[in-house]
Formats: sequence, structure tokens, C-alpha cells
Amino acid sequence: MAGLAVMLIIAVVAFFAVFNPPFTPYILSEGRRLGDIQREWVDIERIAPVMGRSVVAAEDANFCLHWGFDVSAIRAAIADGGNRGASTVSQQVVKNVFLWHGRSWLRKALEAAITPVMEAIWPKRRILEVYMNMVEFDEGVFGVEAAAQHYFGVSAAELTASQAARLAAILPDPKGRSASTPSAFVTRRAASIRDGAATIRADGRAACFES
Repeated sequence: MAGLAVMLIIAVVAFFAVFNPPFTPYILSEGRRLGDIQREWVDIERIAPVMGRSVVAAEDANFCLHWGFDVSAIRAAIADGGNRGASTVSQQVVKNVFLWHGRSWLRKALEAAITPVMEAIWPKRRILEVYMNMVEFDEGVFGVEAAAQHYFGVSAAELTASQAARLAAILPDPKGRSASTPSAFVTRRAASIRDGAATIRADGRAACFES
């Protein structure tokens, strides 16, 4: 039975390495709650490269260096008493695409099991592509294409470094922050993210997802 479950997990993960996930459980639930959502899938080639760098700088600066779990970030979170997040982009993709939101031990156990499987099968570029197409940027606004149009009236391919940094700055609290009318906190965070995006490009930490 356990062997069958492992094979099923591998098959599902391998399937979505090639085929784009049409939705996530959270997107479905928000669609039912709101009646409609904004979302349009775009391949990573149609997303401004600075957007990928900005997301990584904001959410997971060591994305290219780990295998799904950032041990140094986990240690820092523990030392900080659990007041900071330690989830990687990979873990967030697993949670959003394959699992559900929540803090149950079952979900965390499944996340811990599936994340290294996905990392073994998917290229880093694919992981980031799916993340940018699934993450929420405002209530009912999912994915970077819908977010770029919603906040700035441009396509994801046309995002500037400043716009990309502001979109990344509203994560992981898109309902409490705005990219179009940023608070002082979002403005400061966006400036830091813009610098971070330039840094990871210069030091090679963006190499795994930039062709």
C-alpha cells in the first residue's frame, strides 16, 4: 500500500512537470467564494526575467542552492522563536499545487515528503514558473500576468524592475498589502528586494532558473 502511494505521488509530480496545473485547491475555493477570479497562465519565457529574480530575492534567496529545504533559514527561524517564515519557493509550490492551506501535521508531513520528489523531477526553472503562475497577488488575483495587468496595466513581460519588486514585496500578505498604492513598509521592502534581485543575478544565485 505504501509503495502504491509513493508511485502515485511520483506519477502526479511527473505529470505536472510537463502539463500546467489548471488550478489549485485554494484557487478553486476562492473562485467559489468570490464568484470569479483573475488568472492567466504565461510561460516563463513571457515573464520579465527581473520578476523571477525579485520573487526569489523576496521569498527564497538560496533557491538555486538548496534541494527543497533551506536549512540555514530553518535554523534562523527556530532561533527567532518561530517569528519568521522558512518555507522555500519549492515548499510553497508543493503546498499550493498538491496539498491544501493549513497548519496540520499531516499537511506538513506530506509537504516534507513531496518536496524532495518534486525537486528531483522538476528543473528549478519549472518550479519558479509554476510558483509565479499560482501565487496570489490580491484577492482573487492569481499569477504574475493577472497581477501585472491588475496593478500596472501591463503584461508580465513588460514589468520593470521597480514594478517587479513591488509585486514581490506584497508577498506573502497580498490581501493586506498593495503594489499600486504601497505603504511605507512595502516601499522599503520593494527597495530591498530590487537590490536583492540585482545581487543574486551578480553572484550567480539566479543561474538555475535563467536560461
